[in-house]
Amino acid sequence: MRGKYIKEQPVWYQAVLDYPPLPLPPKAPPSRTEYDQQVKSTQTTRPKRYDPKPLPIVYLEDKIRRQFFRDHPFEAFRPTTLVEGGAIEDPNAIQGEAWTRLSQRGRNPTPEDAVSFTRNLYEYHKKPLSEAYATAIAQFRALRSEHQIATTFAVMEAEYLGAIFSKGEIEHAFDKEVRRLATFERREEFDEGAIAARKRWKAIIDKTEGVKDWSKGQEYVKLWKAGVRPSYAPRLTQPIEAAPTPERSPDLMKLETTAAVA
Repeated sequence: MRGKYIKEQPVWYQAVLDYPPLPLPPKAPPSRTEYDQQVKSTQTTRPKRYDPKPLPIVYLEDKIRRQFFRDHPFEAFRPTTLVEGGAIEDPNAIQGEAWTRLSQRGRNPTPEDAVSFTRNLYEYHKKPLSEAYATAIAQFRALRSEHQIATTFAVMEAEYLGAIFSKGEIEHAFDKEVRRLATFERREEFDEGAIAARKRWKAIIDKTEGVKDWSKGQEYVKLWKAGVRPSYAPRLTQPIEAAPTPERSPDLMKLETTAAVA
């Protein structure tokens, strides 16, 4: 009608204006036009800065070893050798699924044996890491207890049969402490001469000298009432004596001249 293609209004036109149809239920949003969409940048993203720091290298054994020494700190004080041989030792034949108990590698296990046994249970026997660690630690403590008890009884048996063991580092430390404590007792035996020689440039005052002769100032008051003037430094109050004149030695030149004339 605006373009004047239809000159007369349709019969339904006014009815639709008075009673518009109900709106349709919501559906999927219509597609947006290019004008509404965000324009994507054609520039590439900036590459990340190269970090020369190497990535952390993590091994399962390090995690187990850290927890082991946290639970057994005194195991780090056991002496061990760090000397390396000319060749690498062959791996133990007992490993993998055949290694089911820690005692298969010896009755006196080391901390490294406990760590390796934990990793073996975790990788080959499919046990959780916490359960594998608990199993390895229980067997490690049991074997160490057996070894300690056996060693204690072996030492007692050897001492009963007459064996004499050399002193260890602890005994040597106790002996040094006893010798050092003995020097404190000998200090009272030093005489005053040794103390004076030690304190050569310091004043040595005898605290007991003159204690009984003190008159509480009565002697000083007596001399003051008598008009006697105290002389604290007699060398400063006495007159200076004239120094004697040295005798002049005879002139040897004059004696020789007199002898020649005669």
